[in-house]
Amino acid sequence: MTPDVLPSWRPGASRDAVVRFLDQARAVPVEDRVACFDNDGTLWCERPRYAQLDFFVDALRTALARDPGLAERAEYAALLTGDRAARDEMGLGRIALALTELFEGISAQEFTARVRDFFDRAVHPTLDRPLRTLTYVPMLELLDELRRADFSVLIVTGGGTEFVRAVSQQLYGVPPEAVAGSLIDYDFLPTSDGSGPRLVRASRLVGPANEGAAKVTHIQTQLGRRPILAAGNSGGDREMLEWAAAGEGPTLALLVDHDDGDREFAYTSTAETFAEPEPITQVGARLGWTVVSMARDWETVFDGSGTGTTP
Repeated sequence: MTPDVLPSWRPGASRDAVVRFLDQARAVPVEDRVACFDNDGTLWCERPRYAQLDFFVDALRTALARDPGLAERAEYAALLTGDRAARDEMGLGRIALALTELFEGISAQEFTARVRDFFDRAVHPTLDRPLRTLTYVPMLELLDELRRADFSVLIVTGGGTEFVRAVSQQLYGVPPEAVAGSLIDYDFLPTSDGSGPRLVRASRLVGPANEGAAKVTHIQTQLGRRPILAAGNSGGDREMLEWAAAGEGPTLALLVDHDDGDREFAYTSTAETFAEPEPITQVGARLGWTVVSMARDWETVFDGSGTGTTP
């Protein structure tokens, strides 16, 4: 493979492992060339808050202008006042479910339009860049190389399926039907006035949040194809990486280590819906995964123009 492949990856063991896998995977039948990527912290920046949480908070502030009484609800008050203790006690899952009620009763198309409008104007609170530009350039390069090698590239996210679907094509070149995540249910509403039936968002989940073992089962039930490459960054991705690594033939389990406090943030990613017995970076080292140091292995983190990249 030529030296100009993955130009934002510095020479070293991580890049060598990725390039070696890309070379070996060409011997795998095309129908078995499947790669699954987590989204938050793997394809785009997840700190200091998840992009979807910022989207929800933006929608909450808009809703408050119509109904100030919403500020009294415990889940909303914890966000609006910055009460971290209250947020931690309730848990992100409870808060996120409460926030989904802000979109109850709207169509999928309207929800998608609201997500895209948010990304058109949202700016990261500390990096002072448009939110849509906070995709990781080295990972975009990897997505491109996988597509050149006839891989099916799928996103398996702990975030809302349709939140990510709204921007997956624009940001990653991944079509909406190739995204699996935490699922919000819909209600089918027949009408008798001749206007036709409606399909509107509910405020209840279909199944569990898409973390841990749920990622593996959702890969099968929502996407139907087992990956030979999986990439993640947190304990919520562990089972997905283990599943990919346990396959036949060439496989690659890729873990992004956020150890660059200068260009991004330095932290160890954790699952949101369960406790982990061991830090995911230790798990990756012990199991022989390719652990990518953002500080040492990536020449570039974000697009230098500040305008983002579109595959």
